[in-house]
Amino acid sequence: MLCSCQSFSATSAMLHTCWTPFGQDVSASDTWVKVNSSASDFEWFRERFGRNYEVNSPQFDRRLFFFQESTTRHAYLNSFSAALQSAKYGINQFSDLSQREFQDLYLRASADRAPAFSGQKAKGLPAKFDWRDHAIVAPVQNQQACGSCWAFSVVGAVQSVHAIGGSQLVELSVQQVLDCSFQNKGCSGGTPVAALNWLTQTRVKLVPQSEYPYKAQTRMCHFFSGSHGGVGVKNFTALGFSGQEEAMMGHLVKHGPLSVVVDALSWQDYLGGIIQYHCSSKRSNHAVLVVGYDTTGTDCIADSVAAVFL
Repeated sequence: MLCSCQSFSATSAMLHTCWTPFGQDVSASDTWVKVNSSASDFEWFRERFGRNYEVNSPQFDRRLFFFQESTTRHAYLNSFSAALQSAKYGINQFSDLSQREFQDLYLRASADRAPAFSGQKAKGLPAKFDWRDHAIVAPVQNQQACGSCWAFSVVGAVQSVHAIGGSQLVELSVQQVLDCSFQNKGCSGGTPVAALNWLTQTRVKLVPQSEYPYKAQTRMCHFFSGSHGGVGVKNFTALGFSGQEEAMMGHLVKHGPLSVVVDALSWQDYLGGIIQYHCSSKRSNHAVLVVGYDTTGTDCIADSVAAVFL
């Protein structure tokens, strides 16, 4: 599933992300005021996000340096955001991390190669479509300091397709995939395709999250008997959609939310709006769930996807 981020001219993809952009609540007034603030407002940041490192300590100096770098980066990123709905970048809970630290903590997904889509484009697609309107998408969860986005993306797709088939929407265990998908590396990273291969080859059933809760750590795999209830995956398809945006839209409407891997390096500074530029790291690194589209905007969207069949 090779999913590199590219800029397209028509569609805004709705990315149901694996971690919340603001794990701690940030008010609109706090956010937008601080977009245009100077790097000297480090004290506000420390108080707002509970940073307790000692003033003038080596750690304080290092975090201040990264914070100042981030505010310079925000000004550059926002210089591209001319349209009203364009993405806005500014101070958030990640602003005292270096870009390397952010990648190492959160951007741990990678993409497998996938054949290019060669079918026909879907016709008569609606201008907007969102699977959340059909009550088959579970709430976003916070992956915390664990590179588990690939597991969240896969589980999100599986539980949504299961609900589309007529079953009640049940949040399935991300921790089970994190611990047991042996071809991946737990919190150190993985690929959605490897996780889906594990599910189809082993016929393991995903149990409800209530039975195997998320711990944000890689732990020993907990096995369940074959008679234990759960949701299995019969098959999946991984396809490349580079330059075929309408085909991807049709695939989403027909099959359900799609597991994708995107270039999310600039998301460290993201506050809101439609991402149109800044696919800057030149590689896919963060797995998300695409749940819909809106052809009235533009966005930075994946060029390949994995669709799940139960």
